[in-house]
Amino acid sequence: MKRTIILLSILLILAFAPGPWLTGALAAQASEAKGDALPISGSAIAALQDEPTPTPTETPTPTATATATLEPTPTATLPQTGVRPVVVLAAYSSKPALISPGKEFSLEIRLVNQGQSTARNIIVIIPAGNFIPLETGGVLAVSELVPGERQKLTQPLAASSSLTGSVATLEVKISYTDLAGQAFNEAFIIALNLAQPVYSGPAATATPTPTPTPIAINRPQLVISGYQTDVSPLQPGTQFLLTLTVFNAGNADAKRVTMIAGGATLNTSPGDGEGDPLEPDSFTASGGEFTNFSPVGISNVQSLGDLPAGIALTAQQPLIVNVTTNPGAYSFKISFAYLDARGNLLIDDQVISLLVLSLPVVEINFYRDPGAIFTGQPNQLPIQIVNLGRKSAVFGNMTVSAPNGQLSNNTIFVGPLEPGGYFPLDSTWIPELPGLVELTVSVDYTDDFNLPQNITQTLTVEVLEAPPMEPGNEPGMGPGEGEGGFPPEGQAETFWQKALRFLAGLLGLNSGLPTSTPVEGIPPEGEGPPGEGPVGPGPIIIEPPIKGP
Repeated sequence: MKRTIILLSILLILAFAPGPWLTGALAAQASEAKGDALPISGSAIAALQDEPTPTPTETPTPTATATATLEPTPTATLPQTGVRPVVVLAAYSSKPALISPGKEFSLEIRLVNQGQSTARNIIVIIPAGNFIPLETGGVLAVSELVPGERQKLTQPLAASSSLTGSVATLEVKISYTDLAGQAFNEAFIIALNLAQPVYSGPAATATPTPTPTPIAINRPQLVISGYQTDVSPLQPGTQFLLTLTVFNAGNADAKRVTMIAGGATLNTSPGDGEGDPLEPDSFTASGGEFTNFSPVGISNVQSLGDLPAGIALTAQQPLIVNVTTNPGAYSFKISFAYLDARGNLLIDDQVISLLVLSLPVVEINFYRDPGAIFTGQPNQLPIQIVNLGRKSAVFGNMTVSAPNGQLSNNTIFVGPLEPGGYFPLDSTWIPELPGLVELTVSVDYTDDFNLPQNITQTLTVEVLEAPPMEPGNEPGMGPGEGEGGFPPEGQAETFWQKALRFLAGLLGLNSGLPTSTPVEGIPPEGEGPPGEGPVGPGPIIIEPPIKGP
């Protein structure tokens, strides 16, 4: 018994002692287990003999000491209760508003996170039933929604042909998780309006039905009642001013009207989150179509002020035609954004058409100096057309005309002309009056819309009075020639004079040689003086000459 008490005391000392005693304590435990005597040093025995033998009741309990060495266990921090995402269906609509059984339509829904933490992995499921999902299989996904954020989703659906009545219901299921991965599920039932079938034919029975009273909708309606451009026709690179007449055809006033050239789009996420989420309170004007027409000088957004019902105003927008635009008819979208009496933002879209043509660029002029032009004489007009454009063109007839005189060879067909090509026209003109005369040259062609067109150019020339003709120098008479080109009497006849007399004989004209005209008082050859007749037969008496004294 005494040995046992000693061993217990040594073990307690070793348990609270530094490391060097640990090995001895373990060895003592091993020897006690085997039943061997524990070797004790002399100093230890002496210490035990000097001290009185302790009673068993005064021995400290080892269990109390072991409890003091236990460390506290850390506890897990639980999330705050009541802080979670809440995804709800804020609004929905269908296009068209009235759904016909057996027809397809589009369902637009708006989700909003009304909770206090972010929702993740949002899955929207539209199960098949009276309405069959199309394209997506009835499953829509959104990555996350922060508190207060809205998201628009669109799901194509097909209504069952067996639907009857005026309203049909559709179930929408939403599942999502929070940041910690805890899952949540929501379910909503929405009501959709059905179109009423119209029965007709001989089998239909005329049954008196109540006539619904139409409800007047007060809202503005802005339309473009007229437009024009200051340049016609429009060609690539042309700057022009588009003038519009805007008319309010609605039955309410339009406030703060803004015109957006190229078109505007409504923002899908309202900024304040108030009111109907399907009616945003802002728009975007930078996503318009400006491929063929672009604003120049000012932007595409202009404020027009307020426009009362039944009143029209004039708006202008400077534009330029893109140089890469090909000839054709192009649509140009113009939007009008305004507020109604309740402050709702509305947009009316209008489309106008603008025609772009590519006219040929030509020059019509003299290709050389025509020289002096005299009246009464044939004069040559050396005219040509040159294609100065950057592409080939096909032309029809080119005609030159004058206010007086006679023209010959004044019309010719031109045909296709390559860039830099030319085509001449040499016409003959005999003017009648002197002075400055304007010659008109016109060329026909067909434009890009297969319409006949004409290019006209004016050339100014000076016509001089013809010089007087000297006697004997008329056309056809040479020096020493008489009347009709015949030589005077007594001169030898030339070869050309003989040929002229031969042609005159063929034509039945006088082809004889000219005779001299008798002069008054001188008888023709072979005739005697007046009063003397011819010499009759008889002897001829020859008188001798009288001699002088």
